Amino acid sequence: MGAASEGSGGRRAGRGGGGGREARRAARASGAGEVHAPYLIRNLKPFEVLGDEALSIIEENAETVLEETGIEFRDDAEALQIWRDAGADVIGERVRFPRGMLRKIVQDSAPAQFIQQARNSANNVQIGGNATVFVPAYGPPFIRNLDEGRRYATIEDFRNFVKLAYMSPSLHHSGGTVCEPVDLPVNKRHLDMVLSHILYSDKAFMGSVTAPTRAQDTVDMAKIVFGDDFVENNCCIISLINANSPMTFDDTMLGALKVYARHNQATVISPFILAGAMSPVTVAGTLTQILAEVLAGAAFAQLVRPGAPVVFGTFASSISMQSGAPTFGTPEPSLVTYGAAQLARRLGIPFRSGGALCASKIPDAQAAYESANTLNSTVLSGVNFALHSAGWLEGGLAMGYEKFIMDADQCSMQQAFAAGIDMSENGQAMDAIREVGPGQHYLGCAHTKANFETAFWRSKVADNNSFEQWQAEGEQDTAQRANTRYKKMLADYVAPAIDPGIAEALDEFVARKKAAEPDSNV
Repeated sequence: MGAASEGSGGRRAGRGGGGGREARRAARASGAGEVHAPYLIRNLKPFEVLGDEALSIIEENAETVLEETGIEFRDDAEALQIWRDAGADVIGERVRFPRGMLRKIVQDSAPAQFIQQARNSANNVQIGGNATVFVPAYGPPFIRNLDEGRRYATIEDFRNFVKLAYMSPSLHHSGGTVCEPVDLPVNKRHLDMVLSHILYSDKAFMGSVTAPTRAQDTVDMAKIVFGDDFVENNCCIISLINANSPMTFDDTMLGALKVYARHNQATVISPFILAGAMSPVTVAGTLTQILAEVLAGAAFAQLVRPGAPVVFGTFASSISMQSGAPTFGTPEPSLVTYGAAQLARRLGIPFRSGGALCASKIPDAQAAYESANTLNSTVLSGVNFALHSAGWLEGGLAMGYEKFIMDADQCSMQQAFAAGIDMSENGQAMDAIREVGPGQHYLGCAHTKANFETAFWRSKVADNNSFEQWQAEGEQDTAQRANTRYKKMLADYVAPAIDPGIAEALDEFVARKKAAEPDSNV
């Protein structure tokens, strides 16, 4: 996962004996050189693939879709009435919109950026602007590790991934359904998941969206932690609202959206796109549909409560036209991400996409290539909320323990890259150039000694040693080193402090909600 320097087969200055090897191993284990920050700040301008004319065409085409084709809002009479009252044309469950109506609603009231509060205020995250928040993968029903292979996820796995995210400085958020704990009843597992985020981490977290009542439970638990008034006046929860593409919102997503918006909590309006199946096969056609769906969902949130935070989201992938299977790390989804990011900036709300996506079943070269391609476009396009940044395997069906560690390592690298070039006096390094002069080396100069610990980003799982050193340390590959690392992290985990009264109130709430109804698998 790290690039070898040119000429790496030759002698390298500073390669010593066992003591140096132990120091390097300790540095990898400690994460030396990694920036500890609540979120990534991009000091680089976003890479853009579309000019103003192309963006205007896509925006006009989206308005045509909204006006002529419309969006279906299924099985939600209240939602349809909200649209009637707003002046939309409602026929059955199909809603059509006058040109420009939805854009005006969003731009008049949705915030361009906002802060999501964490239980520890030092971990508050900025959603929008030049900030990128790396968030673990979301939703896999399986886990995978080198010891057990692939199996169904449990609540213990869920807690493990919350702990790993908490202990990973390059992951800024606890996430949501980091894996699906299938050992718990469907109608009650959300309580244990939200409780785990609160107890085992003090980073910001996502809410449940599988039913309106479960969304309300999330809000109620947040109010136990933060207080009723604080939640109503601050964003303490962010939640994923998927459009049922093409051009449909169902009652489950609408119900959860209404709960969160009414309590001033953030929703990520995300068309779920597998291009060629849920959208046209072309990038421009896909972007048109994405924009239409996001405008409908984001404007609806503003009608429910003006000013409620919303995020322009998309999950962009393509499919194999031979098998129908989703593909990742390919050029077209990257172009969709770049284009959608530009559309979000023109609309004036934060953007969610990207991550470390792959179709590989194991943390192999395919997983690395596809994830790196996706993660690079995530940062370069200017994604603000990067869901699926760590752990994603098998097209999202599996959460990988080793893959989680490898992805977190790459998120750390992206954090160093996005900081850009240091142009301070120290960064200009003129003192070093004057001291060394022609024909000498910089290894012993004062500037190098002052900066050697932090000058270059260092991977915690890649191996850059000589062949002999790698051989002496067991000939391990990256996944094997990641396996050792995640186990050590879990062994070393210490829970963040929480007020005993809050913890007791949360336990009582969960126990009461579980006792109120029988277990169910729906």
